[in-house]
Amino acid sequence: MDKEIKVLIFSVNGEYYATDIMEVERIIGYQIPTKLPDLPAFIEGVINHEGHILPIMNLYRRFGLKNAAAGDDSKIIVAKEDKGKIGIIVDLVSEVRDIRESDVEVPPEVVSGISKRYIKGLIKLEDKIIVFLNISAILTEEEKRDLF
Repeated sequence: MDKEIKVLIFSVNGEYYATDIMEVERIIGYQIPTKLPDLPAFIEGVINHEGHILPIMNLYRRFGLKNAAAGDDSKIIVAKEDKGKIGIIVDLVSEVRDIRESDVEVPPEVVSGISKRYIKGLIKLEDKIIVFLNISAILTEEEKRDLF
């Protein structure tokens, strides 16, 4: 039986990414994070989200891409972590859709410099290939300890 997974598709730097919708709490409009000293370089800062401090990750920096400023369509995906929540800045949230597990392929050893640690696979959809991220693995255990 080919299981279906509901994914959220978004783009960063013109590339499409997806994450399991179960890892997403909500999508909020972009807010400029407050910078704090001594945060890892890929953490843009923090925002107040429902009375809690939410660290905001910049995927451009995390993936080693040329940094781009947030645009008009930028959103923050609030992702559930086992130890807390993290906000992830994305350029555009495109859609939520069902994909079949059989449409997810094991990624090759190197996917444009992105660590295999946080890639579940590659999704083939119509004319594009979408990188299926494992959001909960984007932070190492050490980074989670430092942030949460």
